[in-house]
Amino acid sequence: MTATILTRRATLAGAAAATATLAAPAIAQTREVTIAHQYMVIPFRAAMAAQEVERATGYRINWRLFTAGAEVIRAMAAGDAKIGEVGSSPTTAAIAQGLNVELVWILADIAEAEALVVRNGAGITAPQDLRGKRIGVPFVSTTHYHLLFALEQFGIPANAVRVLNMRPPEIAAAWERGDIDATFVWEPTRSAVLRNGRVLLSSGQLAAWGRPTFDGLIVDRDWARANAEFLTAYIRIIAKYDAEYKANPGLWGPGTERAAATARITGARLEDVPMMMSLYRFIPPELQASAEWLGGGAEGGTVRAIRHTAEFLKAQGRIQSVPANIAEHVSPRFAATAAG
Repeated sequence: MTATILTRRATLAGAAAATATLAAPAIAQTREVTIAHQYMVIPFRAAMAAQEVERATGYRINWRLFTAGAEVIRAMAAGDAKIGEVGSSPTTAAIAQGLNVELVWILADIAEAEALVVRNGAGITAPQDLRGKRIGVPFVSTTHYHLLFALEQFGIPANAVRVLNMRPPEIAAAWERGDIDATFVWEPTRSAVLRNGRVLLSSGQLAAWGRPTFDGLIVDRDWARANAEFLTAYIRIIAKYDAEYKANPGLWGPGTERAAATARITGARLEDVPMMMSLYRFIPPELQASAEWLGGGAEGGTVRAIRHTAEFLKAQGRIQSVPANIAEHVSPRFAATAAG
């Protein structure tokens, strides 16, 4: 579940400001919700720009942009947001911390959209060359989880590298200064650092080794029960845009308004949007509702993925225990409704 770099940083700041001003339509509204979103370059950003959810539900939505899943989790724990976009690792941490949240939608199978990128000239040609290097990564993120998993697979102790906790904008700035040798990060920062680097490993490769990651939508469970009609409409709109992208990626092609809207909200360069979006895999609602993903109870694919993540994070000392009730925090009901 983020340009010369200076231009990128300015763009990100501008995107945050622009996103904060997405207002509800000029109609009488008494219902309001804060939704925490991130930089992921997904089809739904065009719906955000068009205020489609606001029009469909009559809710006033406060869209808040966060740079990493750990920040989203803190906001939800404080009651500052009722819905949040987070990766599978922050989702696992939230469940392990006892937060009253429920995973109701898979925004994307991360696939190739996150990668371990090494700097040109850093002397890293193979995983073993990471020893002693400085690696920037947002802690408790899907990329942090995959970085630790990759180090384990190659027999590199975590204390043999310098892992630095950085948010994506900080990674971009540190990369420009030459302060870090590698980073495991998502779009659009992934593409920014690739201008002076190369992919050593992708999340898609690590998923093939048995540790898939995803970006998902979590909700406060009490709020979800009281606002099920809103969530149904919200998820149906996400699914509609995913289906339109799958049927015609050109709708987000170069020069399109949907690509421009996505760039404004995420801070991505307009010309990079089509490539960035193509790195993800978007899951249709009928498949999400199946045992392969959100369905299947304790043996469903998503529950198993969270359990594996929790076991790994516990072994790394990142969480205290593996939750016994993971299935209670994963629900296929909204995906099933969207599929109907």
